[in-house]
Formats: sequence, C-alpha cells, structure tokens
Amino acid sequence: MKQNLSRRRFVQSGALLAAACAAPATVPAFAQPSGASGKPSPIHLGMASYTFRNFNRAQLIGSMKQLNLADLNAKDVKDHLPMDPAEEAKALADYAAAGIKLHAAGTISFAKDDEADIRSKFEYCKRAGISVIVAGDPKPATLPHIEKFVKEYDFRFAIHNHGPEDKLWPSPLDVLHAVKNMDPRMGCCIDVGHAVRAGADIVQTIHAVGPRLFNMHMKDLANFTDKDSQVAVGEGTMPVRGIFEALIAIKYKGFVDLEYEIHGDDPMPGVAESFAFMRGVLAGMGYANGVTL
Repeated sequence: MKQNLSRRRFVQSGALLAAACAAPATVPAFAQPSGASGKPSPIHLGMASYTFRNFNRAQLIGSMKQLNLADLNAKDVKDHLPMDPAEEAKALADYAAAGIKLHAAGTISFAKDDEADIRSKFEYCKRAGISVIVAGDPKPATLPHIEKFVKEYDFRFAIHNHGPEDKLWPSPLDVLHAVKNMDPRMGCCIDVGHAVRAGADIVQTIHAVGPRLFNMHMKDLANFTDKDSQVAVGEGTMPVRGIFEALIAIKYKGFVDLEYEIHGDDPMPGVAESFAFMRGVLAGMGYANGVTL
C-alpha cells in the first residue's frame, strides 16, 4: 500500500465498511488487520464506550465485534460499566465472554475532595482490573489527595482536557503544568479535538507530555476553532499520521481510543469510517494492522 493514499480512498473505504456494519455480516477483509505483511503496529486502537452512549452493553459489544475491535475504554454510561459492584461484575462477565479487554475507565468524575469518594472510584477500577483512570474534573487542590491513592493502588491517573470551555483543564499542557512535580503516574489523557480548540499544536503537545501520556481520545474537526465541526476521522484537518508518528517517537504504550461524539443515535457509519481511515494510515506507514486496499 502506498504511503500517500488519498483521503478520498480512505473515505470510500469507510463508506463500504459502514455499509457492511449496517448488516449482520462480518466486516470485509479490507477493514481487518492485515497481519500477513508489515511490522506489528506500536499504535493500539481502541474504543471509548461514550461513543455508544445511547446504546446498551450488548449493542456496544456487537458493534465492536463488527469493527474487529477488542479493546475498550469503558464509562459508567447506560450499562457499559456500572459503579454498583454487582452490576459491574455482570458487565465484566459479558466483556470477558465476548473477548473484549478493558484497558481504561472514564471519564470518571473526581469533583469531590473526599477521600472516601476517591477511594470508591479506585476500587471500581480495581474490581475491573483496570489500572488507567481517565478523570474529567479534579480540582488542582485535590490532586495531592489523589496522588496518595495513585501510589497506594499503583494506578495511572490521566486527567482529560476539555477545551477552552473547561476552566480547569482546557489543554493537556495545563494538566502537565499541574502534575509535572508529582508522582510519574499522574498524567494526561489527551483529547486531540479539545486540545486543538484550546490552541495546542497537537504533535508538539504529545512530545511535551511524553511519558505522562496514559490515554488518548481521537476525533477529527473540520475547523479547529469550532466545537460543532466534528466529523469522522479523516474528513477533517486533524494530522492523524503526524499524531501516530509522535506517539511512536515518545514510545507511547497506551491506546488511541476513538471518541465519536456526533450522531449519537446512529454513530456506526462515522465510527466505521474513522477506523477504516486510521487503519489505512497505519497500513501506509507499513504496519500490519492497517488495512489493505
């Protein structure tokens, strides 16, 4: 596969994959990790369950199977990963039966500066066998208390940036400034869409965050100043290949989780197109889990 495949071909492949996903048939071969040639990819693609926030766990699992995905960043939305221990156990059993592995949980609210509340969130992730917490809203004054639990549980705590509307964490660089002198397991979940809206150069930001990057939420925008301009990955202006190259350069070991926040009642066409595009980029970089066109 040539490294300079056009955006049009990626979009066409996404449309075909979307059509396939609308039917009960399996995903066509071109959308599968090729495996036959190329080197193993250091970029690991996953799904943020918030993408399917309007769908229940069974539907989420079915969609992931159609997309040939086995790695999930789960959130307590619908019945994806409930906080209640008994209901959480049912969810974990369903994921295990489907061959789906949970690598992160979030976003999880840490709005309360209360040790009992903080511990309950860590226990929630411990029960699930998850050691990466994606946090949405911890106040800077709460971070030393959270750091104590990070040390106790040996978890990585990834603060999610939410763009210029977020008064606490608009950019990953704001997170980095707050945690740079803390335990090395205190770090970032970079949401690339919100980061660019906050004025961050996303490739430079990845290099700046470096070893404190524990999770990434991938999306695309047609206009880096317009929150409402989100599109399927590959249809906008996000430098996807540059992002992948930067992640490889910093030896990032975590996941790139698609968080598709538009078309909540019918996300599959855009989700399928996004994965077709990202897999195509990886194939163009010579990696075996890209697509073959």
